[in-house]
Amino acid sequence: MAKVENISFAENFPISFKELEEEAEKVMGAGGFGYVQSGAGGEETLKKNSESFAKYSIVPRMLRDVSVPDIRVNLFGKNYPYPVFLAPIGMQRLEHNEGELASARAAASFGIPFIQSTVSSYSIEEIANATGASPKWFQLYWSNYEETAFSMVRRAEEAGYEAIVLTVDTVMMGWREADLRNNFSPLKLGNGKANYESDPVFMASLHDGDVVQGILDNIHHPTLSWEHIARLKEKTGLPILLKGILHPEDAKLAVEKGIDGIIVSNHGGRQLDGVIAAIDALGPIAKEVNGRIPVLFDSGIRRGSDVVKALALGADAVCLGRPYVYGLAIGGQAGVEKVLANFIEETKVSLSLAGVGSLKEMADLQLVR
Repeated sequence: MAKVENISFAENFPISFKELEEEAEKVMGAGGFGYVQSGAGGEETLKKNSESFAKYSIVPRMLRDVSVPDIRVNLFGKNYPYPVFLAPIGMQRLEHNEGELASARAAASFGIPFIQSTVSSYSIEEIANATGASPKWFQLYWSNYEETAFSMVRRAEEAGYEAIVLTVDTVMMGWREADLRNNFSPLKLGNGKANYESDPVFMASLHDGDVVQGILDNIHHPTLSWEHIARLKEKTGLPILLKGILHPEDAKLAVEKGIDGIIVSNHGGRQLDGVIAAIDALGPIAKEVNGRIPVLFDSGIRRGSDVVKALALGADAVCLGRPYVYGLAIGGQAGVEKVLANFIEETKVSLSLAGVGSLKEMADLQLVR
């Protein structure tokens, strides 16, 4: 497992999120950078996701032993050294030729889950072969031909993946003006097709052999419902998490219907503009769930103090998104590792200065607005 103090990289490697974004823009094409950086509509939600963290202030505790920070987390019977996972982001060859292979190896070096997107540039099996027994979860986009979805879940299970993350907020694509302005569609360009073209069930379903059109015909599912999820539960023994939950009533339904976990997320502000900031949705959802199933958090995490606030509001772990992808663009696997090293160290420092020596003590930490 990588140690923060042993990571070596160029002395001028960017540290803050703003610096990461600026450097990534220099090395990425306009279409690819716009696809990653932008949000939906007028980007109200994209901005709120990060800005809303400032509404919460940490009330630190003093005179506590924080000499050896313990930020281990246990989820679904698995122990992970840090409550920071790599969020599912598709088509990572837009940032670097090694794409998800590099990101997955970086996650493996820290012993944290890499959550692989359905629309990856490399297949489930390729990533599993490149990273061995390191922790990996598979993010599933439902397919209109649902046997394709079931096939991918079987493949992930056979490859040793530890959980299935079903994204539920993409029943259709959000209104993304940057992509329209750049006339950029990574799916139409053939990015993100590795899991589809390696899937025998999907390939057998094609009538004309056009993989890209087949993906486009399958990936949006406005009829997705709890009945589909019930059928998915019958097909796998892996824990199933629903990603994209923002309403406490949906969290309540998830618990009632036997879902194993949820991820509070608004897709990084990339789907419906004008929705609640993810961090504002977290507290009410955690209160509703009341520890019955794990609650993870995604959308807007930019620094270690954000992690502290998310954990204090009830998250069991957080998913890091754009920052690590920018690190990938700048320096491949080493860039992702550097981002993770800095991020984990800042999280440790932030927790220690808040008077939290162990995640078991998070219940003692107060936030005020």
